Parts: sequence; structure tokens; C-alpha cells
Amino acid sequence: MLITHRRTPPSHHLAPAPLTRTILLPVALTTALLLSGCAQDSDRDPTSHDAASPTAIAVESSEEACRLSAAEARAGTLTFSVENTGADVTEFYLLAPDGLRVVGEVENIGPGLTRDLTVVVPEGDYVTACKPGMAGEGIRADFTATRSSEDVTVTAGDARLVDQALVNYAAYVEDQTDQLVARTREFVDLYRSGDDDAARALYPVARTHWERIETVAESFGDLDPKIDAREADLAQGEKWTGWHLIEKDLWPQRAEDYTPLTARERGTYARDLMANTEELATRVPGLTYTVDQIANGSRGLLDEVATGKVTGEEEYWSRTDLYDFQANVDGARVAFEGVQPIVEQHDPELAEQIATRFEELQVLLDDTRQGDGFVSYDDLSATEVKRLSDAVNALSEPLSRLATAVV
Repeated sequence: MLITHRRTPPSHHLAPAPLTRTILLPVALTTALLLSGCAQDSDRDPTSHDAASPTAIAVESSEEACRLSAAEARAGTLTFSVENTGADVTEFYLLAPDGLRVVGEVENIGPGLTRDLTVVVPEGDYVTACKPGMAGEGIRADFTATRSSEDVTVTAGDARLVDQALVNYAAYVEDQTDQLVARTREFVDLYRSGDDDAARALYPVARTHWERIETVAESFGDLDPKIDAREADLAQGEKWTGWHLIEKDLWPQRAEDYTPLTARERGTYARDLMANTEELATRVPGLTYTVDQIANGSRGLLDEVATGKVTGEEEYWSRTDLYDFQANVDGARVAFEGVQPIVEQHDPELAEQIATRFEELQVLLDDTRQGDGFVSYDDLSATEVKRLSDAVNALSEPLSRLATAVV
């Protein structure tokens, strides 16, 4: 996935000036274009909204809580008035039910300030999140948009749909990068302290955020090998650092004559991984995208599944490949759903075929779940691996035509 790099302050949006960062459309909602905007900072009291109004929701964000005046509202145009009562800068998200796709977002709300997020929301279930410190997963809760008489269907031209797709994808990548930084920091702290059981449990979870945006991260050719190189891929004399070096140290059972890293070496490699991840986070807000890059990024993430995850090669030591598999599929699906309204205008049969193939692949992945995660890759039978591989191949064919359908 070829990405254009440019340096801008992290708070700048990545889309044309008239738009703000808004949604990534769920499959069921791709015929509706959701438009959102943020008002200027205000010193007014957010509770001045009519508390009984189904279209105005007051939000109080602090370090400990994210309180909404209502957990549901009528579908249509909603305004979330977000007051920061904490000591840190915060931001507020309205997310799709999967907690991944950004439906609407308002950021950089300083202590004591209030900002509004206005968004057109179809009927359905959503997730709200306040992010004190503008980092990590945030404080989350369920939110419901109930049936209403307001028409939320928009028949916009391609130009608006393209602009929307660019805004949506930029918001998604930045959100996943923020969560990657937070999870990586938690992981390296556990690893350095010698809490290996906890570090092993967090390892595949933290890496999920990397794998969801892997094709974007790989566009930084200097950082990708430092963060994600596998030992088998190293060139002669190349220094090995990053996730997979630490993975081997945590799961040395398959290694021959392995010497565990010392506490000092652990500290060195942990700090290196953290520094490179933080550097990635400083560069991501400087990216710009084109709609064909988003489409090709969806295909590229599925290629990552076919070449590394379904073969069990990526997580050679930990055997946690299915976490990566799911994360790559998540990222590919989100990228597709961002451009799906465009595809539906140009080639509705292709849009339906891709959506169906994603659903079929997800059913197979769900069969490999165990608790909150997945079984070890070694626990899959040859038949299960073949079914997953066939489903990936079945999706790859129509997905290879996605870029042509959006340009």
C-alpha cells in the first residue's frame, strides 16, 4: 500500500478542509452517508441543552468516567456536547458496534472546555468512548439509536463519498495507532519486570492493533523491520529487534540451545520496541491517502493473511497466528467498508459479493475462538486450515477488483 507521507501536527485532520473526521460505515449501513462536524470550543454549560431532547446528549469526560445524559436517542441528527471536567486533554468517539469503525469523533478538548460533535446516526447499536489523555482504548459504554421518522439516507455523488472514505480511514488508522502505543507500553513494562505469564497473555492482544494497520505501518520502510521483522527474514548481518525477538524469548520451547536474554538485554530490546512504536505514532498523523490506496490496502491485508497467518509462519514461537489472522481481516474489512458506498454505486454485485465473503470467513474464524482469544495454531486440524485457506482465496478474488471499482 503506497502512502503519501507529510509532516503535520498530530491534531491536524487528513482530509479536505471542509470535512471533519467521521465514520467508517458498518456493512448494514453502507447505503447511508453519515456526516459529522465539530463546533468551536465553548464556555457554555453543556447541560443547557434540553435534557429531555432526543437529539442532544450532554457528555462529561474526566479521568475516571465518561457520563452521558442518555444512553439512547432517536436516530437522525444527534449532538453530543462534550465537557472536559478532568485535568487532561480528552476526546470523544462514537463507534460502530464492533468498537473499531469511527462513526464520529471530536478531539483536543482541553480541561474546562466543551466541544460539540454533531453526527447523522441511523438506527442501531453503537459504542461511546471518552479518551482522557487522548490515548488507549478509552472509557466505553453502549449507546442505541432508536427508530425515528427522520430520513438518514443520503444520495451523494462520488466526490463526497471519496472525501468521506479518506476521512474515515485516517481516523481509524490514528485510533489503532494510539491503542498500539498504549498496549505496547503495558506489554514492555510487564516483560521488563519479569512477569512473563502476563506478558505472554498480552502479547497477541497488543499486536492486534499493529496487524489491523499493517499495510500502513509497512509504508515506513525504516520502522517496519525494526518493529516486526521475523528471524527467518533477516538478511546476513542484519540486527534483529522488535516484537518477534521478544516473542522468542517468551516462548523458547521450539528453539535449539536458546540462551534467555538477561534483564539488561530485556530492558534494551523493550525500550527499543517502545521507541520505534512511539516514532510510528508521530508519523501516522502526517499521512495522506487516496481512495485506491485504501482499496489496495484492504487487498494487501488479506495478502498478509494468505502469506503469513494461514500458514502459521508469522508467530512461529508463540503460535498465536489466529489473533493476527483476525486482526488482518478486521483491517481489510474496515478498509472495504470505508469505500463500500462508492463500490455500490459502480458495481453493486461486487460490493455484495465481497461483503458476503467477509461474513463467510468470519464464521470460520469464530469457530476457532477460545474464551476471549483463539486456540493455538497448532490445535487446528489440517481440515480447518484448508477451510480457512479456501475462504481467504474466495475473498481474495473479488477483493482484487476493489481498486478498479472505486477509481
